Amino acid sequence: MHATPLPALEDNYIWLLTGAGGDAVVVDPGEAAPVLDAVARGLRPVAILVTHHHPDHIGGIRELRERFDLPVYAPVEPRIGLDDCIRVREGDRVDLPALGLALQVMEVPGHTLSHVAYYGGRYLLCGDTLFSLGCGRLFEGTPAQMLASLDRLASLPPDTLVCCSHEYTEANGRFAKAAEPDNPARDDHLAEVAVARAAGRPSLPSSIGRERAGNPFLRLESPGIRASLSARLGRPPRDRLEAFATLRAWKDGFRG
Repeated sequence: MHATPLPALEDNYIWLLTGAGGDAVVVDPGEAAPVLDAVARGLRPVAILVTHHHPDHIGGIRELRERFDLPVYAPVEPRIGLDDCIRVREGDRVDLPALGLALQVMEVPGHTLSHVAYYGGRYLLCGDTLFSLGCGRLFEGTPAQMLASLDRLASLPPDTLVCCSHEYTEANGRFAKAAEPDNPARDDHLAEVAVARAAGRPSLPSSIGRERAGNPFLRLESPGIRASLSARLGRPPRDRLEAFATLRAWKDGFRG
């Protein structure tokens, strides 16, 4: 099995987890056309997974369901107004026998209140919660919720492949350098990303190990991050939550 990001819309990725025979699960199809193009090349979709309700993650589902008889797994969220969805909650398991794969459902509020991630077979399908070298904006959740969600994801094995839903790595890297100027592991990562992007390749998937080494939102205890936040606050952060909230607010206004 392998993970493939299909570019969609402005900077989204629709993820495909594809088995040896071409069967695939489709994750967060914000539009149908990239999936239909993959079908024309031999892809056989067997299910759709949804992480949250934003239009750039669900916009293509109706058209795909008109073409294919596919189960749709989605969080308990009325704003995902699709008939006959299989609603999933914390601790549920999504079995995909065509791929020999079972995915654990994790509730990860922060970006939205009902956001979920799917984890299994070394793959983390995390929507807009964790990005490479960044994390999602807090549109609905609190800093405490997002921090708890990121802590959960960061606790996964280091070889877990992080399949996030936007091509934000280079932009996130510019902020990461401002927040933690001295980080050789991150700089090595960004050098590889620059080569990939210059060749028209995606920067993803990343890995949990790489994110622990370079993502400022997973490195709140690092001396470099603490020094930067202390400079902004005029004192050391009181705790990890204040450190995270300060870092996220800084990123929201960052124009680097």
